[in-house]
Amino acid sequence: MSKKALIALFLAIALPVIGYMTLKYKGEEAVVIPRKFLLDTVITSVEGDKIHTDSIWHKTKNITLVNQLGDTVSLYDVRNKIIVIDFIFTTCRSICPAMTANMRKLQESFIRGGNIRQKSDTGIVHFLSFTVDPERDSVMKLKSFADHFNANHDSWWFLTGDKKKIYDFAFEELKVDKFSDEPITPDFVHTNRFVLLDRSYRVRGYYNGMDTESLKQLARDVAILMLERQ
Repeated sequence: MSKKALIALFLAIALPVIGYMTLKYKGEEAVVIPRKFLLDTVITSVEGDKIHTDSIWHKTKNITLVNQLGDTVSLYDVRNKIIVIDFIFTTCRSICPAMTANMRKLQESFIRGGNIRQKSDTGIVHFLSFTVDPERDSVMKLKSFADHFNANHDSWWFLTGDKKKIYDFAFEELKVDKFSDEPITPDFVHTNRFVLLDRSYRVRGYYNGMDTESLKQLARDVAILMLERQ
């Protein structure tokens, strides 16, 4: 076999292998942007011979409740921050204490620079824990519950108020039943899901609040959304 033939054979074998390894390496290093959930509608427009489509993603509607400090607050009071949401109740003896402890770990890591260094106590991540038992979870009980887990009251609100308003928010705005591994009934919201909202109040992820790997993914997604262009 001639020298040119050997070179050609080598290139024929080596180039696909090099290409595969390059793509594999780049793929492993690529940043995966958290996808948007809850599509509202798709708008189609025609410009000349071109057809354009725009996806309109659902923006979570505002909700006003009372936090553990007795202050009347709303979702839209949290501006230009990533938001992490869960649903708990203070008398829960199953998943709620563990979920709240895990939420506390997330808050602590963000405040002290575990994944993201915050510039202030409130920083760029805000946590919201909605009680699903507002008839019994008073402001005082939520304050005691929050203190038990050493919550930072500035950047983590425990919210109570009208039950229908809270449940409508969970089911209609966040769709916690649609993206959940466990069955959730309309009369009692008991889910281990953490819900991630971006700065525009759009849902960007659902995570198992009891699973370490899922929570690691949540922390990574928060960091990516911080860098996402407005």
